[in-house]
Amino acid sequence: MKPIGEAAVGALTFILLRTMRHFDPIRTADFLGHVTRRIGPVVASREQRIGRANLTAAFPEKPPAEIDAILDGVWDNLGRLAAEFAHLDHIWEHDPAFPERSRIDISPRTHELFARLRLDEKPALIFAAHLGNWELPAVAAAAHGLEAATLFRRPNSASANRVIEKSRAVKMGTLIPAGRDAPLKMAEALRNGQHVAMLVDQYFTNGVEVTFFGRKTKANPTLARLLRQIECPIHGTRIIRLPGHRFRAELSEEIEPVRDASGQIDVQGTMQAITSVVEGWIREYPEQWLWLHRRWR
Repeated sequence: MKPIGEAAVGALTFILLRTMRHFDPIRTADFLGHVTRRIGPVVASREQRIGRANLTAAFPEKPPAEIDAILDGVWDNLGRLAAEFAHLDHIWEHDPAFPERSRIDISPRTHELFARLRLDEKPALIFAAHLGNWELPAVAAAAHGLEAATLFRRPNSASANRVIEKSRAVKMGTLIPAGRDAPLKMAEALRNGQHVAMLVDQYFTNGVEVTFFGRKTKANPTLARLLRQIECPIHGTRIIRLPGHRFRAELSEEIEPVRDASGQIDVQGTMQAITSVVEGWIREYPEQWLWLHRRWR
């Protein structure tokens, strides 16, 4: 029965994505944001409890009403992300000549940094977080002409994965599925001069210890370990929501890695530096981060 079940999930995912493509992306995002705000806390009560506990620990100074408002925004963001996923191939709307008319806002400095990455003939490591629309950074890289390879996690359903990979493959560069051979593929991409990107804000059982919102947790050390093999610039990227159904795309200044006494890359120290950048982003827009997973254990 398992293959039949997976096929059904894949077919349903395909139908939903194809159906949403026939509707206005902004209205669909508004609708799904409203729906997930209403039903998310009910049908995913465990995740709601995790989110509330995480927020209460991270922001002990915030009253319960403010915690609830942030959680409301988290569910809204998830619904909007689902609607936008179906339109990844044409959601990127930015005209440098008329930035005020564009759906994507990009600062002159971010433009400069993207140009530097494109022209310096060096590989680079790019990190992102489950913040705002976390599918769009890969689209941004392709839109700026960057040779990018992005690490992603496959869904449990093979059928759903085929549908989702097909959607992600549009204007998102090379996709590297998470797995045992992923670090080798990422290192190969760096050696070929590509810009390798990955999300760095989830708990990683065999990771290195970092402090995140004042509590110890474990971070995936892959990025810092790759840097030990192939030294290159590190940048962070985020695409956050703005009023009026717009986004702001940002590329951080180069992050300096931490080194030990011998000058070698300090994996734990470098991952702490990256984690601290992500924490700063989340403190600015807490309602746009995915508080619903067990980041601390």
